[in-house]
Formats: sequence, structure tokens, C-alpha cells
Amino acid sequence: MTKQQYKKYRQLGLNIAYYRKQRGLSQTELAEIIDISRTHMSRIEIADCAVSLDVVFAICDALSVSPKNLFDFRE
Repeated sequence: MTKQQYKKYRQLGLNIAYYRKQRGLSQTELAEIIDISRTHMSRIEIADCAVSLDVVFAICDALSVSPKNLFDFRE
């Protein structure tokens, strides 16, 4: 993963964490809703792994947020 890609994954993770917390969910609760492990959820939020679009879309559905919002990378 390049440094530029890492920054994008990091912002995606921060956005996911923001909306998750806004909905009052823990990482464990969100992970259970979308059927992934809490560890995987944590790694997504800290940009420690790549994430598939299937998982991103599941997160969007669980958080009632559009993909556009998760990919809104403000500088």
C-alpha cells in the first residue's frame, strides 16, 4: 500500500468510526451486524488492512449512511 493509498484508507476508517459512534455502536456491535470479527472492524478503522466494497456497503447499510459520506475525504 502506498502512502497516498494509506491516507485514503485512514480517512475511510475515521469516517466509519465517526458514523459508528454517532449511531451509538461499539466496534463489536457493528461487526456483529455486518458479520465480521471485531478485530477486522478495528483493523478497517485504523487502516491496517484493505477493505472490500462488499464490507463497505454492509457498513453503509448498518449505519444508514451513503457510500458517498464514507468516501468524503476532507483535507
